[in-house]
Amino acid sequence: MPSRAYMLFRKAILTEQQVVCIYDGRPRELCPHIIGHSKSGEEVVLAWQFAGESSGKLPQWRCLRLANVSDISLRKGRWHEGGSHRTEQRCVSAIDLDINIDVRKRR
Repeated sequence: MPSRAYMLFRKAILTEQQVVCIYDGRPRELCPHIIGHSKSGEEVVLAWQFAGESSGKLPQWRCLRLANVSDISLRKGRWHEGGSHRTEQRCVSAIDLDINIDVRKRR
């Protein structure tokens, strides 16, 4: 059964809502794009972090292990995403939901 964090991030993708949360002790503001499981079976999400705290420059793509996420809330707001990709994402091995395939192509 998926975790509460997994279900909230999945809902955020389906409804194109921003996620505000704590990840590894830092506040993050994100737009999740792909959710599923890593090669090791962990619940993970590939998200565009556009605000909050980070060890690097923002905005940037983030691969979040959902076991390390807390204080999750969803909010309406402008959808953020990164520029074009030159490499294939390696965060999510077993994709459950991809906003570009499962949400936007339905419209």
